[in-house]
Amino acid sequence: MCSPKEMPYVKCLLFLLIASAAQAADACYPARLVGSYAFQLAGVTSISGAPQPTAVLGRITFDHSSFDGGTVSGTSSIKIAGFLLGNPVTGTYQVKPDCTVTWQLQDDSGAFQHFTGKYTLDGMRVQFRQSDTGGIRDGLMVKTPDSCGSNDLKKNYSFNVTGNTTPMNPGEAARNVSAKGVIDTVRDGGFQVDGDCTVHFTMTLPDSPLMTMRGFLVNGGKEILAFQTDPGAMVSARLTGLETAP
Repeated sequence: MCSPKEMPYVKCLLFLLIASAAQAADACYPARLVGSYAFQLAGVTSISGAPQPTAVLGRITFDHSSFDGGTVSGTSSIKIAGFLLGNPVTGTYQVKPDCTVTWQLQDDSGAFQHFTGKYTLDGMRVQFRQSDTGGIRDGLMVKTPDSCGSNDLKKNYSFNVTGNTTPMNPGEAARNVSAKGVIDTVRDGGFQVDGDCTVHFTMTLPDSPLMTMRGFLVNGGKEILAFQTDPGAMVSARLTGLETAP
């Protein structure tokens, strides 16, 4: 700490103001979490019994109705055992001074799921996990605009696709899926953007059938969180926009 003995009073006051501003910039403010986020969970769940590969994608909105929390609402889709299930969800959330956030979601069947994570100081991203016993550990949530259009797409995205498939028809075989590369949204994939920032596209990987993908534009269009909607696939994709052509 400075004191008038160590430096002139005006300089000391300026030093304290700067220090105070720096501390404020590094503080966790619950209001920064307010808004809509797309989220993605990928991994193995054993909540229903035997471990099963799973991919989850959704969009939820945090409504700041109290100092340390509020309500949550949105939609969540899950790929498990090769099937696609989707539900509207509602719930509540609570934040703590260390940027920790916990929330619970209830689907229209009445079942609850619980989550815990930590958001960045700007409220843009949340790394999280499902805290129920046997829940998925690898979760990412990124803020998404209230509305989007095709102009929000970047021309090129790098992608990372991971997951696996399970046979749904005779003659099919289970496969592990893992690939990285670059996709051109003008030339490849037939990218379509809905007003709620949902993105529909296709991908073709070596030695793999055509993949039908659904995702969300996040971070102002700089990223896409997605998963494969084809029967039998529990495959997630994360796309990051490139500033220049590869």
